[in-house]
Amino acid sequence: MSTLLARAWGPVRSLLPARAEFAAMRRDPRRDLLAGLTVAIVALPLALGFGVSSGLGAEAGLATAVVAGAVAAFFGGSNLQVSGPTGAMTVVLVPIVAEYGAGGVLAVGLIAGVMLVALAVARAGRYMQYVPAPVVEGFTLGIACVIALQQMPNALGVEKPEGERVLVVTWRALEEFAAAPDWTAVALAAGVVAVMLVGARWRPAIPFSIVAVIAATLAAQAFDLTGAKPIGELPAGLPAPSLAFLDPGDLGSLLAPAVAVAALAALESLLSAQVADGMTAGRGRGPDGAAAPAPQKHDPDKELFGQGLANIAAPLFGGVPATGAIARTAVNVRTGARSRLASLTHAAILAVIVFAAAPLVSKIPLAALAGVLLATAVRMVEVASLRAMARATRSDAAVLVLTAGATLALDLVYAVIIGLLVAGALALRAVARHARLDQVSFRAHLPGDHTDEEHSLLAEHIVKYRLEGPLFFAGAPRFLLELTDVADVRVVILRMSRVSTIDATGALVLKDAVEKLDRRGIVVMTSGIRPEHRRALDSVGALDLLRAEGREYATTPDAVAAARRHLHGAGILPFPAPRPDPHPTAHATTLVEEPNR
Repeated sequence: MSTLLARAWGPVRSLLPARAEFAAMRRDPRRDLLAGLTVAIVALPLALGFGVSSGLGAEAGLATAVVAGAVAAFFGGSNLQVSGPTGAMTVVLVPIVAEYGAGGVLAVGLIAGVMLVALAVARAGRYMQYVPAPVVEGFTLGIACVIALQQMPNALGVEKPEGERVLVVTWRALEEFAAAPDWTAVALAAGVVAVMLVGARWRPAIPFSIVAVIAATLAAQAFDLTGAKPIGELPAGLPAPSLAFLDPGDLGSLLAPAVAVAALAALESLLSAQVADGMTAGRGRGPDGAAAPAPQKHDPDKELFGQGLANIAAPLFGGVPATGAIARTAVNVRTGARSRLASLTHAAILAVIVFAAAPLVSKIPLAALAGVLLATAVRMVEVASLRAMARATRSDAAVLVLTAGATLALDLVYAVIIGLLVAGALALRAVARHARLDQVSFRAHLPGDHTDEEHSLLAEHIVKYRLEGPLFFAGAPRFLLELTDVADVRVVILRMSRVSTIDATGALVLKDAVEKLDRRGIVVMTSGIRPEHRRALDSVGALDLLRAEGREYATTPDAVAAARRHLHGAGILPFPAPRPDPHPTAHATTLVEEPNR
């Protein structure tokens, strides 16, 4: 029993924070504390806005930023990652709220957290790097569009209409506004957007989101703007942890949305951590001119572990599922953070705001938060990156557009699945095109003196092909058609040393080609089969077929000699006895046009 526990504890222990990671927190605490304060100021309106957009309210967004932000910072695999509620996760949560209610969302977050921990223990973090860039760019563009459309009811000052699809909800909100227009909310939202976008270009270091929100709140209070609906009363503190939302009978129906939430949390968190690593690699001096630290490198499995624990903890306090937040992480890096003390400080400051400033926060107009998220959506779209991706190849452009469109028309999870499937299919097609079956010019020197007629006869009855690239399901049928189309030959030699990979389909196709040519009286011989390909060929009986007739050879000269012996034995090719060789160590058969294998 103790041995089993030790084996189970081993993988988990390697995911726990190391002492060196906490030692880094003592190296430059002043810089980390300042960065944490800046990130908290930026994160406050975003946490409130994403909480409202998710359907669980501003208090859920704050609880997520505090609890998940602290847990992920402590256990995560990146020293600079900042976690909390995000726009991408909000897009996924809205339909879950509509179908399962608030309790269902909390349960989904808890289940997703357990799944993330399981992925971390299984060391699945490294596989997230294989998601193609066009898929990432496409769903980022789609998310930005969905976030912007989700803000339309609050930005227009109308109640959120019924509906599951964001396009339908937006259209109904526009119809309701057109029936009784009130421009108060529109003006506040537009003002916040303008201040954030213009201010970011003018003074990037200033957190204009909080400046704009404070200004909008003061204006609404000073002028008694009845059209500016506030957030409403917030609890002065976090609720006591509870599992009251968990209903064992609903767990089965919640597995599918939990998988979607876990997949998104893993993808967005690891993408954000990767972005942070890239920013530190190019970071010069800090804001105060001090030399920058060494580049950071996150541990993807530890990051999944930290995000899993964060999503297990957040629902206990009424928080929504969380991920690593690219925007807040970028602010953290730009303001000089060097350790996880900065992200822990960000969570602590938000906790103080929850306990001490809840009455003030409750007066913020919903239209102002809508403006913050609208500006955030605009800043999510990297026009230069989209343009470069669209110009790269037609396949990349197609995947990008399809993923973005599916995000807008369907939902994010389906969009990622569709994008991955299409990208995979296009990649397989491109790889299959690299598979080649080339006929090699044939010229052999036989021992002794031979006439041109004998060389012509040899070239007429033996054809040699060189296989290059992968022989797998995507390109194998084309290979079969080309190979079985040969005519007027008695022996086909397949040079296979340059085959990069063979799967079961490729092996079956090769076996089928050998059998079809056999039925036509054409003998197939092979040379240079790699050891790593023998298992696939053996599994379908292709090697047995070749061995039974003695048709597999290590080198091409051996195969050529065997082909000549076969033709000689069949009475097709004269094969006189060789004269005494003055150089007995020389090969009897030499291929002058290419290497032996």
